[in-house]
Amino acid sequence: MTRPLIITDCDEVLLHMVVPLRAWLEETHAVDFDMRERGFAEALRHKDSGLVLEREHVWELLIAFFDTEMHRQSPIAGAVEALGRLAQVADIEVLTNIGERHHVQRIAQLAAYGLDMPVHWNNGPKGRPLARIVAERAPSVAVFIDDLAEHHESVARHAPDVWRLHMVGEPEITADVPNTPHAHARIDNWVAAEAWITDRLAQGPAPIPLIPTDGALS
Repeated sequence: MTRPLIITDCDEVLLHMVVPLRAWLEETHAVDFDMRERGFAEALRHKDSGLVLEREHVWELLIAFFDTEMHRQSPIAGAVEALGRLAQVADIEVLTNIGERHHVQRIAQLAAYGLDMPVHWNNGPKGRPLARIVAERAPSVAVFIDDLAEHHESVARHAPDVWRLHMVGEPEITADVPNTPHAHARIDNWVAAEAWITDRLAQGPAPIPLIPTDGALS
């Protein structure tokens, strides 16, 4: 058994994503990006027609953003400072759905802000890859942080003794993202999150529910 382990997402937990992506889409592609009243599937619309972008086009734009525009992303308030303090008592690793194509860029991007830590790329639900990381590291206690409900459901299924913190660090969308029942807590700022994480690290592994978590995500 080793030191405590914190496994965190990147976009909207460590770095802003929605705001710089929206600015780039408006500046260069005549695309409106508004998640306040729509889910992501309908958030991107052509400015001239108001029509929803085709799914393939959305993914092409996301890839293009990460190809050339990652410099637009800046740290969520308090993230760098909080992780610096937490690193004194726990190992910290990043599990991000950025894909292998941009893995090296993400490592460099985080390191430029002083977040020099292992970064794991992923596609799809995070439960299985997180469970593999935890099995390899064998921490005394682990905490998972992410902004997306689907990943908390997946981690609850595959690593139920890991504490799960739902965090949406972008103030512009915080109020529009509902809480997930699959996380142990919802905290959207790093001051309160650091205190909660510190308490969980001292508490030990999360209690495993007697009844398995519902849901079909893998």
